[in-house]
Amino acid sequence: MDGFSGYNQIRISEQDQAKTTFITPWGTYCYVVMPFGLKNAGATYQRAMTYIFHDLIHKIVESYVDDLLAKAKKCCDHPEVLRVILSRLIEYGVTLNPEKCVFGVTGGKLPGYIISSRGIDVDPTKIRAVLEMVPPSDESGIRSFLGKLGAIRRFIPDLSFAIHPINNLLKKDYSIVWTEDCNEDFNTVKRFLLSPPTLMPPKLDHPLILYSRATNVSLACMLAQEDDDKRERV
Repeated sequence: MDGFSGYNQIRISEQDQAKTTFITPWGTYCYVVMPFGLKNAGATYQRAMTYIFHDLIHKIVESYVDDLLAKAKKCCDHPEVLRVILSRLIEYGVTLNPEKCVFGVTGGKLPGYIISSRGIDVDPTKIRAVLEMVPPSDESGIRSFLGKLGAIRRFIPDLSFAIHPINNLLKKDYSIVWTEDCNEDFNTVKRFLLSPPTLMPPKLDHPLILYSRATNVSLACMLAQEDDDKRERV
């Protein structure tokens, strides 16, 4: 669910309205509701939503600024979950944008991830952005490559070790020379992203398996679990 003009639903206290004064050819005005562009607008709206759903967050609702996610473990519970959340919104006078609301779905695309009953998959567009890159030749290209990997690093095991030679190029004592080692690591990451893993939520009645790896340049760990068919899932 998406808030309708979210920030504009927060009123500014009367003593602070004059601080938003602006001049137009038709006169001098000030805002009576919080406008977009204020430095603390996002934090203020998030604080309001946390106040409204303080007892429901992480249980049946998740809130990120003006985006709301209603969740239920069973389809039959979903109508009641929606009733509770929508009643709370009505109580506090918060309106939603119906064109950006979707109800009763079993999966969907969230920032950077595809969430479904299978688990958590990486957004294909983020993978495509890496696969379409050519080996960088300058600092800007290297930072762009590492930045794209940073958004999906949890899907690439032992990433710090895998791209250690590339990371070294950004250190002060190193000159930016794209070596054969860098090229091999660059292609290794690309090959892995052709079939990235699906991250699964843990099952409380199954033991967790911890894998760890330590080298001179990196430290990595991974949690896994066996499913009912004795296959390991990460």
